Amino acid sequence: MVNAAGKFGPYSQPGTARPAPGTGVLATRVLPGRAPTGAELVRSRIALRVRLESEAPGERLPDAGVLAEELGISEITVRRALEGMCQDGLLDRRRGRSGGTFVAQDWDTVVAAMHDAEEAAALDAVHLLLECGLVSHAAGEVPDGGLDGLRALVDEMNGTDVPARLLELETRFHLDLAETLGGPGIREFAADLLGRQCLLLPAPAPGVVRARNRHHADLLDELSRGEMARAVAAVKAHRHAGPV
Repeated sequence: MVNAAGKFGPYSQPGTARPAPGTGVLATRVLPGRAPTGAELVRSRIALRVRLESEAPGERLPDAGVLAEELGISEITVRRALEGMCQDGLLDRRRGRSGGTFVAQDWDTVVAAMHDAEEAAALDAVHLLLECGLVSHAAGEVPDGGLDGLRALVDEMNGTDVPARLLELETRFHLDLAETLGGPGIREFAADLLGRQCLLLPAPAPGVVRARNRHHADLLDELSRGEMARAVAAVKAHRHAGPV
């Protein structure tokens, strides 16, 4: 898998990089099988950018050359991927001096037509396995203050009523959790899973996100106590409230 963590979009917040407990125990290729193709990588990262609100419908994407450098793949691969997304209606291509490639104004409507519950469930099962493994490995080994950034996200979620902001913060929580417990390479793996899910599932209702945030808080409490079984149970309880 291409190591683009922290380049394409705000996956890593400035100053928040933290060493992973037992660095090196988990590899980027956590599970057997192929890595995503370049086109799949472009699609998942753009979808994640929209979920994280670093790009919004109607906004212009960076040029293909910039995206290629950020993702570590060829410019021709990026161009082909963007063309495919244009054909799908996810992006718009405009010509002229002020032209470029833009996120489609009706992004949400187009994505809704692509929902695939079966594939989304398979991806969510992988994400659940990933987080249970990370939590089992890290319980009792997180350094003092290592969970402070995650707790701040939980508090911020409790303080907002804006649905899009809730989704953004929850996605950041899971990306930051992956990096805190597994390092930048694991964050990259999680980013791919989450970006693909953004294209396959409808956005959850705010009430569901708030219910899941209570399990976020429980997870952090159990991690800080070193209670591995209870921390894993919190991860599973989060999934019972609905997939990410």
